[in-house]
Parts: sequence; structure tokens; C-alpha cells
Amino acid sequence: MADYLLQISYSKSAWAAMIKKPENRAEAVRKVVEKLGGKLGGFWFAFGDHDLIGMIEMPDAVGAAAFAMAISAGGACDKVKTTPLMSLEDAMQAMKKAGNSGYKPVGGKK
Repeated sequence: MADYLLQISYSKSAWAAMIKKPENRAEAVRKVVEKLGGKLGGFWFAFGDHDLIGMIEMPDAVGAAAFAMAISAGGACDKVKTTPLMSLEDAMQAMKKAGNSGYKPVGGKK
């Protein structure tokens, strides 16, 4: 399973609907994520560029993309940004591989 960061901005009409009738959308989102083979992490409202920040675990990039496409197509979200996350252990492995990759920068000596 891979971790993904979600950054979501609601449309004006979605905000109007939620202000009129407040609704915790976590359960609806959980059902979709689980149907796609994933697991819902936490969700937080935020101030700034995005209204909602969330974490999901998905079996692969296809599942993560399917989730992003589904919520984007619904119309309640103006912006949906999905960022794959890497564990610190995986990042350390990537650093070691990069160091042994043999890459030579332009004009550089290696």
C-alpha cells in the first residue's frame, strides 16, 4: 500500500450546501476509498490554499488516480491535488541508489 496526500478545495456551491446543512463527509469518502482497495487516514479542514487536507492509503497509483477522478467529477471540489508520499526508509534507499547510479552532471566530474 502506498500513502497519498490529498489537498482539496471546495466549490462555492459545495460550501453553501455545507453551511446550510453541515455534513461530515468522512464516511462517504471512506466507502469510496475502501471500494477502490484503499484505507482512509485522517482528514483536516485547513486555512489557506486548500480547504481540506487528507491522507489515504491505496494499493497503487491507478487506485489513487481513480479516487481523484471520481471526486473531481462530482463537482463539489474545484481543485484536487494528489501527492504520492514516500517513507523515510524508502527515501534513504532512493538516496543510496542515486549515489550509486553513475549519473554525471553536465560539465561535472564524477
